[in-house]
Amino acid sequence: MKITAFNPMILTKNAEETIAIFEALGFEKRHTKTGINDKDISAIDMKNPDGFRISIVKAEMIPQDFVSIRMNVRDLDETIKTLEEKGFKNAQGAKITDTGSSKATMMVSPSGFSISVAEHIRKDQE
Repeated sequence: MKITAFNPMILTKNAEETIAIFEALGFEKRHTKTGINDKDISAIDMKNPDGFRISIVKAEMIPQDFVSIRMNVRDLDETIKTLEEKGFKNAQGAKITDTGSSKATMMVSPSGFSISVAEHIRKDQE
């Protein structure tokens, strides 16, 4: 399993406030993806001058903020299989979110922590 990115991800209804906090800490917006899962879900990737990254996800439907691990991988199917062998479950059942530029889902461990795994579709895969 090849990991290409690994950073914290905050899921919140108050994305603008959370983004402002990290901007005050020197982070800048690098990438924004909207309309995820055909809903009002947006993901904002931020990076500071030292190379640290954080993802902020605006998700109106969640009851409270929570933190997950964001992990980008080369092979989503392999990663899901590996995590399932360790007892993780897909939070979406069997569903995989496909945005056209990536495939992703959130995997939840037996103890309750989550890892949001994503495979970005590279130009050489098309």
